[in-house]
Amino acid sequence: MLNIREDIPFMDNEIGLRLKNIRVRCKLSQRQLARQSDVANATISQIEAGKLNPTVSMLKKVLDGFPMSLGEFFGDKFEVRDRVFFRAEELTEIADGGVSYRQVGANLSHRAIQLIQECYQPRSGTGKHAITHEGEECGIILRGRLEVTVGEQSQILMKGDAYYFKSNQPHQFRNPGNEPCELISACTPPTF
Repeated sequence: MLNIREDIPFMDNEIGLRLKNIRVRCKLSQRQLARQSDVANATISQIEAGKLNPTVSMLKKVLDGFPMSLGEFFGDKFEVRDRVFFRAEELTEIADGGVSYRQVGANLSHRAIQLIQECYQPRSGTGKHAITHEGEECGIILRGRLEVTVGEQSQILMKGDAYYFKSNQPHQFRNPGNEPCELISACTPPTF
């Protein structure tokens, strides 16, 4: 059995190089990005140096300083805008470690909805910091259990259960179970 904690690192050291390259391309210093994202300069420095692997919520907060979605951050190739079909191996992985987000399409900057196949390993989650963004989110649990916290409300959902909320409310996701939790979620507009 895996013993993955909620604060498991988001991904490997490549994240730091990618973040630094994008920051330099955007002509931002670490201090400027820190101010724009409301993340400590030391944290950005440690991520870029490969000494700190951010959680999903921390990386999202840093990327909000550009602004850039997680999908854009991890998208490696240009995508035909009117593409209709995607094979399983073509879904864009925008997370790593204890959480997997497999997004339909790579670049959603001109799209109205984001569809994701999510998988949370036991005791993994989106991190210590709640996520907020404009729009709405919904999902349905396919297997396992998922603790969903929205504002002051929290519930453990199981297979067949679902959620739907305005995503400007602070929210977090965590798998409290001993088996992986899989779900399909949608977000509008795309924010990852």
